[in-house]
Amino acid sequence: MSKLITKHIAVAGNIGSGKTTLTGILAKHYKWTPHYEDVDHNPYLIDFYEDMPRWAFNLQIYFLNNRIKHLLEIRKGELTVIQDRTIFEDACIFAPNLHDMGLMSHRDFENYSSFFENLKTLIQAPDLLIYLKASVPKLVEQIQKRGRDYEENIRLDYLKRLNKFYNEWIENYKDGPLLIIDVDNCNFEDIEGDLAEVIKRIDAQLHGLF
Repeated sequence: MSKLITKHIAVAGNIGSGKTTLTGILAKHYKWTPHYEDVDHNPYLIDFYEDMPRWAFNLQIYFLNNRIKHLLEIRKGELTVIQDRTIFEDACIFAPNLHDMGLMSHRDFENYSSFFENLKTLIQAPDLLIYLKASVPKLVEQIQKRGRDYEENIRLDYLKRLNKFYNEWIENYKDGPLLIIDVDNCNFEDIEGDLAEVIKRIDAQLHGLF
């Protein structure tokens, strides 16, 4: 893929996998425009972690609405954008997981799924999807390290289930170029050599150097 036509890079991964960190690093390195997931101004997130069944549908619709807005802006704009988390994660991982856990009603899930299928006709997949694969112990370690108050109530079984959905999604991902980074064995934040390897692999994807 030519760098000239690359407009949308997306970083996907479970809670605590390092999406925001890598997004910032790559934005600086490649001079891309970063789009971060705005957790600090999300009006539902704290309520959701305190009462998931009550707020699951509201939270997922909020995410869907914001991400479709960003995607449309990316395709209309002139800049190359790197996005922290994708709309596909909301629809293929978080919403189905909430439904399976009994935290989103069947009626709400059907409504959500139908809404997403309609939205899909308006969007394109990322020009490159970077997936940060991490074990649950690694996720827990990084969540504790960053110390966000609202994440203290995240249950271990919740992270395990999300990881299962992530792995299934990535195994069947056919919408565009995909790069998988094993976070358990790649400390791109602190080890210069690990970051250099990540950049080398991204360059190969963007410029077709295999």
